[in-house]
Amino acid sequence: MDPFTMSSVMNVISEFFPKDTSIAVANDQNFIYYQPSKKVDLKIRPGDRVSEDTVTYKALTVHKKTSEFIERNGFGVPYYGMSVPILDNGSTRGVVTAILPSKPSFMPSSFLTIKTIDRWIPVPYGEVMYLEAQNRKTSVVSKRISGSHKLNLSEIEWFLPNELFIRVHRSYIVNIHFIEEILPDFHSTFLLVMKDATRIQVSQTYASQFRRALGF
Repeated sequence: MDPFTMSSVMNVISEFFPKDTSIAVANDQNFIYYQPSKKVDLKIRPGDRVSEDTVTYKALTVHKKTSEFIERNGFGVPYYGMSVPILDNGSTRGVVTAILPSKPSFMPSSFLTIKTIDRWIPVPYGEVMYLEAQNRKTSVVSKRISGSHKLNLSEIEWFLPNELFIRVHRSYIVNIHFIEEILPDFHSTFLLVMKDATRIQVSQTYASQFRRALGF
């Protein structure tokens, strides 16, 4: 990707985050792009090696979304980082990291507030079975109620706890504790049978990550 295209794409991505967010992109060894903000600037330069004390390195190592507040690091600046791996045929080729001065406050840390026909209801993360992309919003299905959330699926994904949720398709994120069965599907993918009998396909893009996360 040429520098002009990379810059254009990152400008679009930055619209999903608060204005004080810095954006860094790395391959499996080095940072290749950095867009600083006025509020937090780690002084990253393209070509700098990804060091072990960064959220970016942790996402590369565990091959899944990682969020953490980093206080002591080689940059000398405390920051809250949210990193998502770039997958190619099931392999992690790089990471996109959003860098903020503190954890965003526009999402609660333990529940989702979903909208039903005539009200809003806070639902603890542990009760959410799965989430589905629905136009520019997200459909949320829980043990006791279903509704919608104003953020889209990719926006919500940043804040869901890694120990509960995993993305299995561009349109689905599931709570692993509500998976009843994992069935083989065509082209080396899988079909999930959820505890409410809903069937959700694991796409090829997420199949390898899904197997690593569940250890099979």
